[in-house]
Amino acid sequence: MNSAVIILIAAAIYVGMYMAYGRKLQSKVVKADPNRPTPAHKLYDGVDYVPAHPMVLYGHHFASIAGAGPIVGPAVAMAWGWLPGLLWVWFGNVFIGAVHDYLALMSSVRYDGKSIQWIAGKLMSKRTSMAFELYVWFALVLVIAAFAAVISGIFVGTPEAATASLLFLVVAVILGYLLYKVQIDFKVGTIIGIVLLIIAIWIGFQFPIVASKQTWYIVLGLYIIVASSLPVWILLQPRDYLNAYILWFGLILGGLAFIVVGLKGVGTFTAPAFTTWSANVVGGKPSPFWPTIPLVIACGALSGFHSIVGSGTTSKQLDNELHGLMVGYGGMFTEGFLSTIVIASIAIYGLQVFQTMNIPVDVNNWGQQYAIQVVKNGIKVGIFSKSYAYGLEDAFGIPFKTGAVFASLWVSAFALTTLDTATRLGRFAWQEIMEMVHGPEILKNKWIASIILAIFGIYMAWGGSWLIIWPAFSGMNQMLASIAMMTASLWVAKVQRPEGAWKWAVVIPALFLWITVTAALVWFLVVIKPGFWVSLITIVGLLLNLLLVVDWYAAWKKPAEEYATA
Repeated sequence: MNSAVIILIAAAIYVGMYMAYGRKLQSKVVKADPNRPTPAHKLYDGVDYVPAHPMVLYGHHFASIAGAGPIVGPAVAMAWGWLPGLLWVWFGNVFIGAVHDYLALMSSVRYDGKSIQWIAGKLMSKRTSMAFELYVWFALVLVIAAFAAVISGIFVGTPEAATASLLFLVVAVILGYLLYKVQIDFKVGTIIGIVLLIIAIWIGFQFPIVASKQTWYIVLGLYIIVASSLPVWILLQPRDYLNAYILWFGLILGGLAFIVVGLKGVGTFTAPAFTTWSANVVGGKPSPFWPTIPLVIACGALSGFHSIVGSGTTSKQLDNELHGLMVGYGGMFTEGFLSTIVIASIAIYGLQVFQTMNIPVDVNNWGQQYAIQVVKNGIKVGIFSKSYAYGLEDAFGIPFKTGAVFASLWVSAFALTTLDTATRLGRFAWQEIMEMVHGPEILKNKWIASIILAIFGIYMAWGGSWLIIWPAFSGMNQMLASIAMMTASLWVAKVQRPEGAWKWAVVIPALFLWITVTAALVWFLVVIKPGFWVSLITIVGLLLNLLLVVDWYAAWKKPAEEYATA
């Protein structure tokens, strides 16, 4: 297969489905109304509820949901060959992931920016909401711990990225001040921000900051407390918006590079298209593609974390209901395109990376050894960044070292935005839990809520204890996706009541996802037999999932007239 063909097919799928399927969802299911005031206007507070320019919000949302997920998942799933993972990314993204993200965002907009957990309680029962909230808060602690560890590792290994990332924060504050206080023209502000961004990257290459991993833990801990508590327009909005330019630039550059190498005749896939139905993937054991694939590929196809972002920070900043399609639905498509580039790059250069690192993986043992060796050698991200750098070198003559550093900067930009957004979301979840249990006012304070979350997250990262229970996270994350999708299906069927068969465009994927994730977690418990804590977390997740489906069915049987429109 030629990489140019794959990249162009992906672009055609995403553009075509956005114009056709996405717009139908907008008009037939969500019934978006540009004249209906959004929570950002109705509840404006200058801190969390702040209307944002659609491009700024798209940048914030995309940068927040991306993380390292759309890179790591497809990279590991290459054990089944490049074709199965690619099909899951494309079809899972279009019919489940993007629908899930868009509806989580828009249902939240209709309920004053409340979280998807709160909406589950509204449509089903209070016990569902409380269990969902606790589950989300704990999951976010794990996200903070994991991403703090990932970013610290990148900063230690690539100090150029550390300097540039710190300077990005200064640039973001300058841009936020220019846009919201000086009220400079948006285009002029964007140009100034991008120029400063380029200067920051140049300074990063000239003056790399060398520090220990523990030092970066402390810096990151302080940063996320401040970033999640400050008004969103000062740092979070402009920083994510500027970061998005790095991400877009990397995407466009990568897309063009793999078209060019395809046209040059050096972009032929050398990895096998298909190895075996049960390649050695999860825990290094034979893993059937279905149902285990959602445990391996998350963000590129579908991810529960996205529903928390969409109904957490994004819904509170949406300026107009019509912007939701580009932000929520389009943001997910952008991730799918990124995952397509990951798969194409490894399919071309993966074998070359293994050979240069003396890792014993070839075409014949790919299905048995690929995932095992990728995990063993710690190159779940590295195999992509090296393959990407080879692609830039072959396409445009960009030196391999420069391409590899840029890829690291790219990944750290994804991870840093996810880290501070996760802290802000965890603060929201904590405050909602305190409201439910009528906790002391001091514990509802945004600074206190952020500090509690940061202490737990950084503590788990520092001692490495998150590694013990991290294997359960992919299951927890996809369980969140299942719960969010089931909640969205109820909202569509009972509250939105679309004409014709449109409600089934949401209900059928929701049921498919629930069955798939439940089956995958049962398989995980029975076949992989993880340790005590991972097993305990997985069992708790399965019980929550069963509780949800019972409450979902009870709500489904109620007449639609019992649900007020929102």
